[in-house]
Amino acid sequence: MTQHHARKLASLTTPLLLIALLAGFVLLVLAFGDRSLGRMAAETLIRVTLVVGFWIFAGNSGVISFGHAAFACVGAYVSAWVTLKPEMKSLLLTGLPDWVAQAEWHVLPAALAAGIVAAALALITGAAILRLSGIAASIATFAFLAMVNTIWSNWTPVTGGTSSVVGLARYVSPWVGLGWAALAIGVAALYAASASGLALRATREDEVAASASGIDRYRHRLAAYTLSAFFCGIGGALMGHFIGVINPDGFYLGLTFLMLAMLVMGGIGSLSGAVVGVLVVSIAVEGLVRLEKGVTLGATEFALPAGSQEILIGLAMILVLIFRPAGLLAGRDLSLPAAWVAGRADPTD
Repeated sequence: MTQHHARKLASLTTPLLLIALLAGFVLLVLAFGDRSLGRMAAETLIRVTLVVGFWIFAGNSGVISFGHAAFACVGAYVSAWVTLKPEMKSLLLTGLPDWVAQAEWHVLPAALAAGIVAAALALITGAAILRLSGIAASIATFAFLAMVNTIWSNWTPVTGGTSSVVGLARYVSPWVGLGWAALAIGVAALYAASASGLALRATREDEVAASASGIDRYRHRLAAYTLSAFFCGIGGALMGHFIGVINPDGFYLGLTFLMLAMLVMGGIGSLSGAVVGVLVVSIAVEGLVRLEKGVTLGATEFALPAGSQEILIGLAMILVLIFRPAGLLAGRDLSLPAAWVAGRADPTD
């Protein structure tokens, strides 16, 4: 077997290693952690689904999108519309069509519907936004996020407006989160290795050369944008069914910058960077929150000042950007050594 084929086989182990890493994380938390750590694990895995979905577009295209939290918002509300009990919808969401108001779906088809609606919205809006490039495209995605937030905050009969929609079934456990995160990682890896993913990364590295080679940048970006929105929509549905309450402001700037922070910390250049960034930031946030509440060291009680979490996470991001501008993994993917996978390779290839 040649070295090229050995490396190709080794790259196929990346999603398996990432899923195994997340499974080990869940097992450790459930074996040695308390109930709050179990909730942190479930929330972390929801974030993995969101950030991996975000990476499918941003990581492969090189275009930073500020609008993916809008797809999570749409997904959360679509799931709420079809899973809430009709009695609850008659009180909170009086403007829903009759067939939606009477619907009471199982949570699995509701999550898939959330992803499909988000993907359809991405296909429609991306057809216009993705004709732009660079900073213009990024600003357009931010404008799209602001539009969705404004509409959802004022469409009171259908979304409840700025009032929270309550009563969602809270079914997302660490194992449910792991299942969806594994699916997102598997699909993201398959897309990255596909002809469309390779072509999109070629436009990221050298747009002029890729265009000269006949690569249709617009078509590949739109495909990645749509697939990316599908998993962000599912991630939004999972967030709603994890907390049990949704509000438009929960899917606005806070979530946008959290997703960006996780991607930057791990490294936008690789799928492994996206997953590792979520784990590192989530564990760091949990540790800082506990330190803010206070810990006892011997006879001394130590507590960080309130708000230290945001300051220290921001400082960590600055340090990473200074000393590791490509992220903690610097664009590399976790994989088994090629020699382990192939046994031996032809050194002359």
